Amino acid sequence: MRRIDVLGIGLIVFLAGGLLYALLRTFGLDTFDAGIWSQAIFLIGLIGWILSYVFRVVGGKMTYHQQLDDYETSILQKRLDEMSPEEIETLQAELEQDKQRSSNPS
Repeated sequence: MRRIDVLGIGLIVFLAGGLLYALLRTFGLDTFDAGIWSQAIFLIGLIGWILSYVFRVVGGKMTYHQQLDDYETSILQKRLDEMSPEEIETLQAELEQDKQRSSNPS
């Protein structure tokens, strides 16, 4: 995210808080109550955003993780494409041997 995007989002949140405060004042709340309610609503939204971030981090669904997985997949695919058929057969034989060793721990 670019710096200008962060500033824009911050400005939008600030203006939304002011608009919410003005709406609460319009519906009859006094200054103190309107301030408390607008802050409470903002805090609930902030906690919800933080929880969504934590769930994405724990679940590994962050953009960085997806980019890293895509990069690793493309590198492995490129290496596989560069291998000769004989090298691929050798690799498959090694994988079969490893699979048999892991299934038969003698």
